[in-house]
Amino acid sequence: MYNNILMFLKVLTLYIGTVIGAGFASGQEVLQFFINYGTKGIWGVVVVTVCFSYLGMIIMYMATKFKSGSYQEILPFLMGPTSRIMDVLSLIMLVGGLGIMLAGSGAVINQYLGLPNYAGILAAAAVTIIVILGGVERVLAANLILVPIKLLVVCVIAIMAIANQTALIPAPVVPVTKPLVASHWLWASILYVSYNMVVPLAALSSVGRIVTPKIGILAGLTGGAVLGLTTGLITMAGLSYYPEITNYPVPMLYLAETIAPVLKTVFALLIWVAILTTAIADAHGFASRIAPGGGKLYKLVGTGICVAVLPLTKLDFAQLVQKLYPMFGYAGLILLAALLVIPVLRFSLKK
Repeated sequence: MYNNILMFLKVLTLYIGTVIGAGFASGQEVLQFFINYGTKGIWGVVVVTVCFSYLGMIIMYMATKFKSGSYQEILPFLMGPTSRIMDVLSLIMLVGGLGIMLAGSGAVINQYLGLPNYAGILAAAAVTIIVILGGVERVLAANLILVPIKLLVVCVIAIMAIANQTALIPAPVVPVTKPLVASHWLWASILYVSYNMVVPLAALSSVGRIVTPKIGILAGLTGGAVLGLTTGLITMAGLSYYPEITNYPVPMLYLAETIAPVLKTVFALLIWVAILTTAIADAHGFASRIAPGGGKLYKLVGTGICVAVLPLTKLDFAQLVQKLYPMFGYAGLILLAALLVIPVLRFSLKK
């Protein structure tokens, strides 16, 4: 029983950790994909919660059914001959995501500690490499420790921000000067789920050989519900401080400073932890695709990609979130459609 609970928590935190990265923890993602749409953004959160729960469940069902060690063992089932194209896109998105996370680490260290950007970049790269060198078990263990910390802090700040306001959710008007990631709240929600599925697919499919179907499916469902609840809390907190919150590059830090200035340092650490878990997931997803069997090749590839993406870290973190994430969303639409439809059709026809 203890081992089952521990494995459930490992898979659960692995799923949550792949989605709650620096963009999410900073509030920048939630601001652009939900808060900027006013109260309609709450409906977007509902859509996202249902999608995350279903997709987490279906990915873990396929991973455990096929005993997969990487997403390459699942993509052909989902997409047939076109899986090669999605494979290449996924690899590009994993590499790009890793570069973005390392760049974010440099920005956080520079802004809050006054150290050079490269200090934060190298620190995050070093920690990621250390975790990768420990294999899949160390990746799961790292998420088991780091994810609950950042999840707790984000939820506490959001709840305190909501409680601090007399009007829970005002009726905001979207500023015309603020460009939206999509023309409609529903489309923005779909894009949000779309770009957030590549890394979870890569990470979750790598543990299909060590997780039972029951534990995997339950962890996928629960992870989606937790992600939806957290997104909803941040959205409601942001709407409570709308439109002032739109003027800050790190919206959650603005909320933390507003309700308790002492939380600024704590939240800076939280963002860095969020960066680490996503960077680890990106590197792990890439390495497990190239070397699904693990071992020395997995460690070599994981270490190599952390070093290879260092030139990308010269790009601006905030602009990358605003411009590249929606692009990743469009690139992942085919994968999202396949995850939503193909498993149901194939398993139904087989039965």
